[in-house]
Amino acid sequence: MRPCDLEKSREIVFHSLPVGQVERALSLLEGMEGLTVAVGAEANYLLVRYHVCEYTLEGLETALASQGFHLDNSLLSKLKRALAYFCESVQRSNVAANEPDIKSQQAFIKVYERHLHGDRDETPEEWRDYK
Repeated sequence: MRPCDLEKSREIVFHSLPVGQVERALSLLEGMEGLTVAVGAEANYLLVRYHVCEYTLEGLETALASQGFHLDNSLLSKLKRALAYFCESVQRSNVAANEPDIKSQQAFIKVYERHLHGDRDETPEEWRDYK
């Protein structure tokens, strides 16, 4: 996976009522580090750009909904939203799976050291140098 695949440009679509949601959301999200926000081409669209390891569309939309914003609930918006949520969730899982799990590796090393296998020399120490 190329690193640029983790950079996302998404649209957050608001319901047309109440009026002024896009401007309020823009001012709320503008100060967040690692998040680029702009007004979309249409009146109730907000464009966001972020790295999927830092933010998700689901997280952003959930936070906005908890602050009283109303998202568009048309069938097309719901389908786009569900697809984006799923894709970002899978990408985040894949990125986390590729990170080395140091604790598991250390546990494996300890088990291997204690496991009886053919790599040990059972000869007593004093007999090893006997010639």
